[in-house]
Amino acid sequence: MSTAHDVTRRQTIADYELLDDPPEADLQGLVQLAATICGVPTAVINIIDDRFQHQIAAVGFTAAVCSREDSMCAVVLEQPGRVIVSDARLDDRFSANPFVTGVIGNVRFYASSPLITPAGIAIGTLCIFDEEVGELSPEHAATLDILAHQVVDVLELRRVTRELQTSNHELEQFAGRISHDLRNPLMALSGFIELAADSPELADAPQASRALARAEAAADRMSTMISDLLDFARVGGEVPRVAAVDVEDVMAAVIDDLDTPLAQTGATIEVDAPAPVVADPTLLRGLLQNLVANAVKFSATTSDAPHIIVRVEPLPDGSRITVDDNGPGIPEPQREKVFGLMERGDQTDVAGLGIGLSTCRRIVEGHHGRIGIAESPAGGASVWVVLPHAA
Repeated sequence: MSTAHDVTRRQTIADYELLDDPPEADLQGLVQLAATICGVPTAVINIIDDRFQHQIAAVGFTAAVCSREDSMCAVVLEQPGRVIVSDARLDDRFSANPFVTGVIGNVRFYASSPLITPAGIAIGTLCIFDEEVGELSPEHAATLDILAHQVVDVLELRRVTRELQTSNHELEQFAGRISHDLRNPLMALSGFIELAADSPELADAPQASRALARAEAAADRMSTMISDLLDFARVGGEVPRVAAVDVEDVMAAVIDDLDTPLAQTGATIEVDAPAPVVADPTLLRGLLQNLVANAVKFSATTSDAPHIIVRVEPLPDGSRITVDDNGPGIPEPQREKVFGLMERGDQTDVAGLGIGLSTCRRIVEGHHGRIGIAESPAGGASVWVVLPHAA
């Protein structure tokens, strides 16, 4: 009968999706390395659930499956730790084991190091053995532990990569649905704006004509941004259209798009961008628009009118962009948390879903850059972005 611990172990093993795949080259290489360094002919990675021992990579023999009752490693896995046995025939734990008695094998020297996941769950061992009595030096024993850690790292990398692929597929499907939902009303809006702009009654209303022209330009930019961000979601963060971008030009479009919230809050924007930035122009505009809109929204909660400063600082191998505001700032313990999806820190009284900074991080990481938050000279938040020249 399975215990709660066995159930947890089985679920963890299932998360790694190991048991139905052929041996992975990285795992096979680690097994070969363990055997070579420790000077033994045989080594194996054993994954042990509540019923079986699964040999997922092996050198010196053909990997197979045996019952947990026959497994030598299952005996030591109950209290995980490094185990070294010079002669298994003389060890009470193994002397009657079929791998020792000749029923399955004739193991004499045995050593293993547990495979412990980041959650602290032991799922198996990296095991070396020989049909001759042997010893393992302290240096080689430490190496066995290191290689066992490397095995878990490979398993974690497989798991995370698979989850990211699933996440990107789901994101692509979501982006496709939401872009369709956004494009339809946007196309209708653009059509109405175009009809209104062509109306003869506007000939004597230059102010209305200018407003409609700006609205039409904003609708066009939004349509382009929806298409490009959908492409961005599909490629999982790759940025295929990087170029040298003038941030002052980008900020002119951002300020135009944010005209209403800027006017409502009395916000002022200062731009100091003496050098171009290597980036995807549309994604850079989305990044800066999110950062500036966030800065305006949160700074407006204070008594002073928001004042936002966007700076570009050339670096030896890239560019640093900072967006400073004079708002309430973000406490240091929350500066990493707010980049999570649907996170807004302590500012729960401000409208919004908390997607902006998460989107910003995705855009920056798609450029192989970095993003973070510090305190601005004005006492508010300073969001910094470092983008490499070679994205």
